[in-house]
Amino acid sequence: MTKVLIIGAGHAGGTAAALLRQYGHEGEIVLAGEEPAAPYQRPPLSKAWLKGETDLETLLLRPVDFYEDQGIDLRTGVTATAIDRAAKAVTFADGTEEPYDVLILAMGSTARRLNIPGADRPELLELRTTAHAERLKAVLGWGKRLAVVGGGYVGLEAAASARALGAEVVVIEREARVLARVISEALSGFFTDLHRSNGVEIRTGAEVAAFEEGAVVLSDGERIEADAILVGVGALACDALAREAGLVCENGVVVDEAARTSDPSIFAIGDMTHRPVPVHDGARVRLESVPNALEQAKQAAAAITGRPAPAPEVPWFWSDQYDAKLQIAGLPLGADQQVVRGDPASGRFAVFHLAGDRIVSVEAVSAPPEFMAGKQMIGRATPVDAAKLADVAVSMKEVARA
Repeated sequence: MTKVLIIGAGHAGGTAAALLRQYGHEGEIVLAGEEPAAPYQRPPLSKAWLKGETDLETLLLRPVDFYEDQGIDLRTGVTATAIDRAAKAVTFADGTEEPYDVLILAMGSTARRLNIPGADRPELLELRTTAHAERLKAVLGWGKRLAVVGGGYVGLEAAASARALGAEVVVIEREARVLARVISEALSGFFTDLHRSNGVEIRTGAEVAAFEEGAVVLSDGERIEADAILVGVGALACDALAREAGLVCENGVVVDEAARTSDPSIFAIGDMTHRPVPVHDGARVRLESVPNALEQAKQAAAAITGRPAPAPEVPWFWSDQYDAKLQIAGLPLGADQQVVRGDPASGRFAVFHLAGDRIVSVEAVSAPPEFMAGKQMIGRATPVDAAKLADVAVSMKEVARA
């Protein structure tokens, strides 16, 4: 029987293991991860975990005994160090080797490091694991001051949680606006205003030059003092192991629509991949999201078990900050027009990105009907009337029908 070895026990790897059994795979499955915990959800780390509203047991994708019941050999706290493609074996840090018939890489991504003085200071914080979240939670609270370097999703979500715990927060962003690389200007303005109205200091166009004890030093020499410093300036694919094994990599491990790498016996899924997106004419991108991890886990499990490939999905993302829920569907590739539906001042609106008469992306703030209808229209390439789309008096159902 075919033995499947999965390296990486996060959302992607854990889901792939479960789906293999669900799809009828009867061979051996080994699921190996660096963290000491079974696969768990990571998005709540910057929100519910920091605020003390959840625990590890609640975040687990499946109960720990699920893996034993399903005959999945879960190994935690182990680090893979090399792949021998010729021998079809993976070497771990303790010197042991594990053979495979099929290998799934699900190693995720790692925090990008700034190349500036003090960037290796041990007290600097990041937020990618429960251990990171515990370190951050321990230094938050009334009277504390948190400096967040990077105005991306994780940084802003952590800022909102820190404010809920009574800490003072300053967000330092190099670009001219927060979330500049991932959302439209209208959305950036909304979230800037939202954070400022909740007492967060937002500093844009601010270049960090160095980290010192208890302070962030800007390029103009200003020192921003803080009790804790969280650095969130993006993530890099964990593709070193794949590169060293000779797999084709380009901003992540290059895979096809079945999540298969340049080696037909090796698949890669989740944040670490550079993948085609069929609904966007096969454009290749690296996506960091739970829906992406789940979709690629389905692709790999289906290919390994000989099931029909799952239907291509529209990429989607979400972020919860204070009472605002941001939901995004699609990618604004080739967009030549933006349509705003609703009033941003109301806290409920959407920005649609159109390429010709087709919606290619929708950014919805506390507007589920716009998000859901937009996602469907992206998937179906439904022509849309921009004037009706902008008119809130016309329901999204009517827009879709028109």
